[in-house]
Amino acid sequence: MLILMAGIGAAAAILLGGARLVKGGTKAPDEGSAAPEFTLTSQEQKSVSLRDYRGKWVVVYFYPKDFTSGCTVEAHNFQRDLAEYEKRNTVIFGISTQDEKTHQAFCTKEGLSFRLLADTKGEVSKQYGSLTNLGVAKLSARHTFLIDPQGTIRKVWLNVDVQKHSGEILTALGELQKANS
Repeated sequence: MLILMAGIGAAAAILLGGARLVKGGTKAPDEGSAAPEFTLTSQEQKSVSLRDYRGKWVVVYFYPKDFTSGCTVEAHNFQRDLAEYEKRNTVIFGISTQDEKTHQAFCTKEGLSFRLLADTKGEVSKQYGSLTNLGVAKLSARHTFLIDPQGTIRKVWLNVDVQKHSGEILTALGELQKANS
């Protein structure tokens, strides 16, 4: 019983952002490397492929679970800043191991208009070094990758503060775009 309670407590801390997630054996891709390609289904039941967004900057953020406090704050901040991302030729994709229906309910409840992608098998999360194993549950770790219009990872965040993260990304995006102009 004590082990079960400890496991539940650890899982709750992770979902709420109070503990570092332990990744499975895959290392996150490095800055400067090609972004791993993927095709996943969105909350709109549509296939989304990274390769279809060549020519745009792409924010790929992995997060543990819809409807949890940290994930909700992070999503709200991306939604708040969405017009600024769009002005900078940037799209946002949130990825977790939950299914499309859960993502749809989360988007509807929280008023989110960017795409959340279902990685129910955890394959894309694993490719990006962002899959965590909590015993019976596999979740995406809170990691973010900023990908340039040519498909190269330009910035990686493995330690995310959900309150400040969207602003951090916009700052890095501005610096990278200025350097490339």
